[in-house]
Amino acid sequence: MTRNVRETVSRLIPDPGKSAILPKDGETNILITSALPYCNNVPHLGNIIGSVLSADVFSRYNRARNRRTLYICGTDEYGTASETAALKEHVTPRELCDKYHTVHKETYEWFDIGFDLFGRTSTPYHTEICQSIYLNLGKNGYLEKQVKEQTYCDGCAKFLADRYVEGICPHCGSPDARGDQCDGCSRTLDAIDLIEPRCLLDKSHKVVTRFSSHMYFKLDAIQPRLEEWIKESYKKGKWSPNATINTEGEIVDARMKSGLHPAPVTRDLTWGVPIPPLGREDDKEMDGKVLYVWFDAVIGYASITANYTPEWQQWWHNPDNVKLYQFMGKDNVYFHTIYFPGMLLADGRNWTMLHHVSTTEYLNYEGGKFSKSRNRGVFGPQARETGIPASVWRYYLLATRPETQDAMFSWADCIAANNNVLLKNFGNFVNRALKFVSSQYNGIIPESGDEPGPLSPNDPLDSEFVNEVNTLLKDYVDALENVKIRLGLQIAMLVSNRGNGYLQAAGLSKTFLAENPQRCAQVVSRAVNLIYVLSALIYPYMPSTSEAILEQLNAPARVIPEVLSTDILSGHRIGRPDHLFKPIDEKMEAVWKAKFEGVGGVSQEVAVPKRKAKKTTADNAKTNDVKENGTKSEDALALEARILEHGQYVRSLKEKKEAKEVIDAAVVELKKLKTELAVVEKA
Repeated sequence: MTRNVRETVSRLIPDPGKSAILPKDGETNILITSALPYCNNVPHLGNIIGSVLSADVFSRYNRARNRRTLYICGTDEYGTASETAALKEHVTPRELCDKYHTVHKETYEWFDIGFDLFGRTSTPYHTEICQSIYLNLGKNGYLEKQVKEQTYCDGCAKFLADRYVEGICPHCGSPDARGDQCDGCSRTLDAIDLIEPRCLLDKSHKVVTRFSSHMYFKLDAIQPRLEEWIKESYKKGKWSPNATINTEGEIVDARMKSGLHPAPVTRDLTWGVPIPPLGREDDKEMDGKVLYVWFDAVIGYASITANYTPEWQQWWHNPDNVKLYQFMGKDNVYFHTIYFPGMLLADGRNWTMLHHVSTTEYLNYEGGKFSKSRNRGVFGPQARETGIPASVWRYYLLATRPETQDAMFSWADCIAANNNVLLKNFGNFVNRALKFVSSQYNGIIPESGDEPGPLSPNDPLDSEFVNEVNTLLKDYVDALENVKIRLGLQIAMLVSNRGNGYLQAAGLSKTFLAENPQRCAQVVSRAVNLIYVLSALIYPYMPSTSEAILEQLNAPARVIPEVLSTDILSGHRIGRPDHLFKPIDEKMEAVWKAKFEGVGGVSQEVAVPKRKAKKTTADNAKTNDVKENGTKSEDALALEARILEHGQYVRSLKEKKEAKEVIDAAVVELKKLKTELAVVEKA
């Protein structure tokens, strides 16, 4: 088919995993990681939005800006959790990790997560790099030996890690407390405090306590340098506020405020990275031990990169040319902002250090929490079983991303997001414009009179439209540059809404074509080019939808533009228009709620304390003030998105001819939102 598209808009950086990417001096090089998932379970929707999906959006955004971008993740495979899970499943740790690595990989592939490599920590490269860091810590004086009392199984003739021991809780008397925690009273335990301890491997064995030698990382010795680095990196990388540092740049982590203590580096296990000799007299005391999983897991980012390319040090020993962005849930902040950076500083080599950390709160499920033991919530492969496309899942999860406080998954909201936003806003605009080109112009873009390149902001007919779109494009780029993932998606939806409004105001129809063919051609050309812009804006969030739009446009993947331009030119033949989204029957809400509610109904009901809710509201108010440069605040953009969504909801009620009182109530709510927007815009 005939193509007539400006070459300067093409995306040059390949999609993730297509070819090896290396940083280049003098260019913007982006290294992205998402927290390594444990290899002993199946991820749920909260795990997916908390790290891998959010990081994927940022990765694709940077590729769509033609930046050299590497996105790395993989399964965290060593440690007690994997060993104990393997025991329960009657397999070896390697067999268990092989199984769950495949489950994770296939789940993320279905969700269109575009890793350059989804690797694993149980590799020779991982052992090599972990041991080199351990040896450097020893050489630089950051390791010390401590002797600790531990549980020991006479029958197995070995020390037992916490999770290999069960017994009576010394606090509540629960008979099956684990060596690290009691599920009966939720208290953290030390295995040596259990009453009548039992070996998980063989409950008939006698368990006693003995002393064992272990190496500890002297975090207290590195703390002064670490504090200096945290404050500098927080300011330079514009970290999102988290458990380590607040919005004023003050370190708030309780461990740092009270003074860090040496942290354990070794464990009495077999499944892990073997401890290399330091060339000291006490080396023999480390025989048979492995690195503690919290020490080796974070090094997995570098070792997985080494499995991606032998030139891995170009990414990880290149702080002058590479910016490292790390994505995780809030429970992982300490290890990425304190423990891991402290380790790299103590190592002494020129490591690429954290530039920006993006964290999320928890995503809960229908009034409670996700629970694998109760089979409550949607886990991994189950998302596909619903028949909801991956693009819709991605949209809803990202629109609900818990950025400043915990969020709640709701089937009703998920269905409404598809039917009222994606279908009636985004999909309607794309389908209406392209079907008109197909039916009225035989699929060929008409001569509009517009020159190739940026549309004039002083256009005599469409200056308001062009300026509004250009402002939204600037807001979109600003949001993503500052890793404001959810805000960027809201802005993309506002762009499509503006496109709908443009067609509506112009009165695009056969009559319009007959009465004013030149103006109709111009409107069609500008609408099609806005759709081309949307294909780039939506690519980070819904890559499959972006591909579908490009196929219907018969156009190559493009960069994210700064302004609206005429890039698809007259004479270009589009592909076959088709619906991007399909309606979801609202009756499915009850079906899916019943299917995924699990055993015993709501698990651990979630509620936000009033004091915390007030504080969150106040904090948001501080950070969402109108910007000094006159662009819209985050509050304003968020309200516009809500107004857009609720407006679609009101229209759907009218189309269904719902009861007048139902429609009136929805209209009142819509007016309330518009009033709130007016107040925010005047502030």
